[in-house]
Amino acid sequence: MKSGIEPDTCFYIANHYKMVGKRRLDLNVDPPPDLSIEIDVTSITQLKAYEALQVKELWCYSDSQLLIYILQGDRYIATAMSPTFPNLKITEAIPQFVAIALHQGRSVAMRACRQWLQDVV
Repeated sequence: MKSGIEPDTCFYIANHYKMVGKRRLDLNVDPPPDLSIEIDVTSITQLKAYEALQVKELWCYSDSQLLIYILQGDRYIATAMSPTFPNLKITEAIPQFVAIALHQGRSVAMRACRQWLQDVV
């Protein structure tokens, strides 16, 4: 609990029902987020802080690459697939959509992402 993080975004997926209606997170009683996403531009994500907080899945995007980490015991291991979204090739898709956003704009990237999701789901 002495660790501090500021994820770019985080999500409750399996535990979303426990967080409905809450305005503040209290990790003394609330579960940690199921998925946190870090975009490393100026600093490198410190896995130890996320390990201490027991966030089950962590995505780190840096240098046009997405790395997925899953918590095994009290340590993260890198994996090629997201256990949260096992049927999606996230590590391949996300860098492509970021590149589209950089070169063609966010709207084009969002449309491409929606189309990709419709095609694969």
